[in-house]
Amino acid sequence: MTDTDGRPGVNAEPEPAERDAAGTEQRTIDPTDYAQVAAEYKDKLLRVLAEMENLRKRTEREIADARAYGIANFARDILAVADNMDRALGALDADLRQKADAGTKALLDGVELTERELLKALEKHGVKKFEPLGEKFDPNLHQAMYEVPDPSLPAGTVAQVVQPGYLIGERVLRPALVAVAKGGPKAAPEPPANDNAGA
Repeated sequence: MTDTDGRPGVNAEPEPAERDAAGTEQRTIDPTDYAQVAAEYKDKLLRVLAEMENLRKRTEREIADARAYGIANFARDILAVADNMDRALGALDADLRQKADAGTKALLDGVELTERELLKALEKHGVKKFEPLGEKFDPNLHQAMYEVPDPSLPAGTVAQVVQPGYLIGERVLRPALVAVAKGGPKAAPEPPANDNAGA
């Protein structure tokens, strides 16, 4: 700021330092100091190369995720079809199948074949079915629906599978709906990951 007579004012603010597009201060370099100019450009070049490498890796990760998990919503919708086929086959017990006429048996064979082909197509695209009967309950993979008193199983073990779960790649597409045993002996503790813990 200047006074009306052209002299700088007492409270004059200093000129702001030059800033580049990113908002960081730029230092003024003496163009005759070639070593300093070269070092400055080398630093900028290395930063840009590192940024481009990070961008390339991030893009590759995103593309791989899109390939692996891009069909997740479609697969989740198709699981309802697989569940309905499983329920249809489970509605008839072995006795009714033996007593059924040839036409009904052919229909059941067709539904079983269709279910197998559907599961095979899902597996081809990375969707895997899992039924955790007898496994230790894992809240990351299973959803507990209720507890059942079963003294023959360790507490916290999956006693029944209400609905199978599905994985897509390494992620849970749908958790398995399970019944968890209670009242039995405690599950054996898992061994420590580090074998040298006692040393």
